Amino acid sequence: MKLNELDVEITQKDIKYVHLSVYPPDGKVKVSAPVSMSQDTIRVFVISKLGWIKKQQNKLRAQEREAPREYLDRESHYVWGKRYLLKIQETDAPSKIELKHNKLVLSIRPGTSQERKQAVLEAWYRENLKQTVPELIEKWQPLMGVHVNRFYVQRMKTKWGSCSFHSGNIRLNTELAKKPLVCLEYIVVHEMTHLLEPTHNSRFTGLMDQFLPKWRFYRDELNRLPVRHEEWGY
Repeated sequence: MKLNELDVEITQKDIKYVHLSVYPPDGKVKVSAPVSMSQDTIRVFVISKLGWIKKQQNKLRAQEREAPREYLDRESHYVWGKRYLLKIQETDAPSKIELKHNKLVLSIRPGTSQERKQAVLEAWYRENLKQTVPELIEKWQPLMGVHVNRFYVQRMKTKWGSCSFHSGNIRLNTELAKKPLVCLEYIVVHEMTHLLEPTHNSRFTGLMDQFLPKWRFYRDELNRLPVRHEEWGY
């Protein structure tokens, strides 16, 4: 679908609600809509969101991106918002990662490829999230009156998190392990609020104001921080 200079990719499938996404790095727009929704209705929906789409596109195009990682000594990496310098330590033992002062020490076998170093580090980030998230969920469940059935941690290119309203599951981006803990908590609360209200309507905003009054500050802080360098392809 083309609206003036805006190209919109439309996918219709067996879902109940229409979903609009703006993808980095250049703001490609995609809409997932119920099979029963007419093209005219989809067009009206997109037109009603043009202001929001433009705002998201401008934000994405302006956001700083990390340089491509090479996994070399003294390369900067972030853990819970703090900067560490990578230290490669070759050893004839299983891979492991330790934080020592301002260094992130990656112990690997001699000759380990860059791809393997990346895989070890990403697995470590995932494990950090898996250990940290349950405490946040336990903290907020009684305060919000909701129950998270399960949570998943995975690499996500376009979202910090997502929620399945019907299953009670939430998903979190592994990149959150690099950001300040308050940003992770904001995303957890955001996705748990979707268990009460699946859309981003005024009720959702009101609930966020009730649960986490400074949520806009945390959101802006998260969106201000550099994001992973990616070779995006569509």
